[in-house]
Amino acid sequence: MKHKLTFALSALCLPGMAMMGAGKVNDNVKTTFQTSRAWSPTIDNRADAVMVYGVGGNPSDRHGNRHTFEERVKSWKDKGYTVHFMTGIAWGEYQDYFTGEWDGKPHLDEGQVTQQGDTIWHGRMVPYIVPSENFIKYLNEKHVKRVIDAGVDAIFMEEPEFWARSGYSDAFKKEWKEYYGTEWQPQHSSPEATYLSNKLKYHLYYRALDKVFSFAKEYGRSLGRDIKCYVPTHSLVNYSQWQIVSPEASLATLPCVDGYIAQVWTGTSREPNYYDGKYRERVFETAFLEYGSMESMTAPTGRKMFFLTDPIEDRAKDWDDYKRNYQATFTAQLLYPGVGDYEVMPWPERVYEGLYKVGNGSDERSRIPRFYSTQMQVMINALNKMPVVDREVNGSKGIGILMGNSLMFQRFPQHDSYDDPQLANFYGLALPLVKRGVPVKTVHIENLGVPATLADTDVLVMTYSNMKPLDAEAHRHIADWVKKGGRLLFVGSDRDPFQNVREWWTTGGNSYTAASQHLFEQLGLDRNAGEGSYKVGKGEVRVMRNDPKEHILTEGGDKDYMGSIADLYGKKKGMELKNNFLLHRGHYVVAAVMDESVSDAPLTMKGRYIDLFDPELPIVEDVTLNPGTQALLIDLGKVEEKKTPKVLAASFRESDEKVTPQSYSFTAKSPVDTDGIARVALPKRPKSVKIDGVESLESSRWNPESKTYLIAFDNKPEGRNINITY
Repeated sequence: MKHKLTFALSALCLPGMAMMGAGKVNDNVKTTFQTSRAWSPTIDNRADAVMVYGVGGNPSDRHGNRHTFEERVKSWKDKGYTVHFMTGIAWGEYQDYFTGEWDGKPHLDEGQVTQQGDTIWHGRMVPYIVPSENFIKYLNEKHVKRVIDAGVDAIFMEEPEFWARSGYSDAFKKEWKEYYGTEWQPQHSSPEATYLSNKLKYHLYYRALDKVFSFAKEYGRSLGRDIKCYVPTHSLVNYSQWQIVSPEASLATLPCVDGYIAQVWTGTSREPNYYDGKYRERVFETAFLEYGSMESMTAPTGRKMFFLTDPIEDRAKDWDDYKRNYQATFTAQLLYPGVGDYEVMPWPERVYEGLYKVGNGSDERSRIPRFYSTQMQVMINALNKMPVVDREVNGSKGIGILMGNSLMFQRFPQHDSYDDPQLANFYGLALPLVKRGVPVKTVHIENLGVPATLADTDVLVMTYSNMKPLDAEAHRHIADWVKKGGRLLFVGSDRDPFQNVREWWTTGGNSYTAASQHLFEQLGLDRNAGEGSYKVGKGEVRVMRNDPKEHILTEGGDKDYMGSIADLYGKKKGMELKNNFLLHRGHYVVAAVMDESVSDAPLTMKGRYIDLFDPELPIVEDVTLNPGTQALLIDLGKVEEKKTPKVLAASFRESDEKVTPQSYSFTAKSPVDTDGIARVALPKRPKSVKIDGVESLESSRWNPESKTYLIAFDNKPEGRNINITY
């Protein structure tokens, strides 16, 4: 092989630039959204920032491409938004590149091509791209430079996606020869060809982002500006399941990458998986694992992470379906208390203006119902206030599942009749724990060199049935951790056809027939360690010689697996098995109860709450949550400074607040054609409630037990002036 895939400090992201890109990003942007449109009153959702999409707009939104990029930027700045830039790095409004308008040469031959010779398209004249050096030059010169000149200080290059089923174009064959120094191999021909093909795809988008972001930072620095660079990307769980290859965790080692957006939403999380022999959607559980894989990817490195949710999705469903699954994914993201930055929605134009079915089986379509837009805006405004807290989800802590980028390398095609249906070898490790209320963490093998990665892990579970280590160093870190007291559960038959691919454990003087053999030797065990338990230093290793998929493809298949984890976890601690997750974030309460779990018992929470999933914001007591449902509540008993008036929950964003001993006033802004509603905490019963100077007091809206007043009106993006005296 000509190249070994390594991710040391890039020659492009120079050490002198590291201070500009590495480490924690501190700014005033907590919430953001993406749109290809100029400002309009229907989509003015009052997040902190807007990511204006595409120099030429969004290829899926011809209506949104009526204004120049500069005009769109100005329209949002004029409304008080921080303005950033987003575009796709694998696709976009790049027709001038593909048709030859940019450099006089057509480049449609640089699209991703399947074995059948078909180009994979994202839109008209918009193929998914094999990111050549020439394409990178085009992006920098035609797009990145222009948006920086327009005053944008943050660039989001989204979805570096190379389809696993592609890899047959002349452009890809050329990259293969340059990278490996050998003639191209069709990926369907052998496990090794599949592995090497996907590994190259992984490298190509790593290189592309490295060069684009390096250019952006260097150009910005020449103007005296610090350009931040982010990668909006699906989770490693989703890309692996959908058979897409992307750089993922390796980007966190680049100083020119400031952070990510975790693109998790109903469309990714409703992908069916297996559990207890049943194949179906498990939206909440899948979202929990997706967000977890993204959080663990960046937490040890200090990069900024935005979590995305979407009130609808790409597939045409009905409003009830969207609402139910939005609640599930929204709850899942909030169960990670160390993340407090959010993309509140993509494409508000389709959320507020799109026409979707009013119910399952109905042909009637409508814009978003008022009850749903009201609830959605209450949830979004909760994100504007959601605190980062030093608390954890209830349940047994310290259990981690190892995952790595090479999960994406083995997904296409099937070889030697070995199958990993719907990523069952990953879910076979994760779902038995999640379904029993264990807040399992995912651990990225690429981050093992960072000390914080395993700092809070007591039991680490791993397999090489679905992935392989990209270097030997990972095994040294694992062995060192075990010898110091860690407990490792290795699950795998090591019979998958990718064990003998041309990689570090089979080349350079190494002749291991399975990647795990090197790990076991580092642990001081026989390289073919059989099933059983082994004492290693102060720690312990347990080996199970089955593939994890067996835990979930058959009913009750996870019994021995859960027994092994319980043994490693320890009799003193004991594992807490339950059917729920519960977290307190300041005065917010986040809860989910799962079906297919240890019981069908509901979760009951005593106290007095505001229900944020109810658009009428009722005061409720002793909440009962049934399996398969979630809740977001405000615990009125946990609200601080109870005598200080404040908006507790609202379907608008308040600003310009003024408090006197006898009054409380603020401005309320939210999109047109939506309902404004809020629970306002007051020190005493109000004497007057004026909306734009008009008296609107209704005594029935005062709740004396909670000392809150329910205010309601039609929203206006220019704002409603609210003045309350008491």
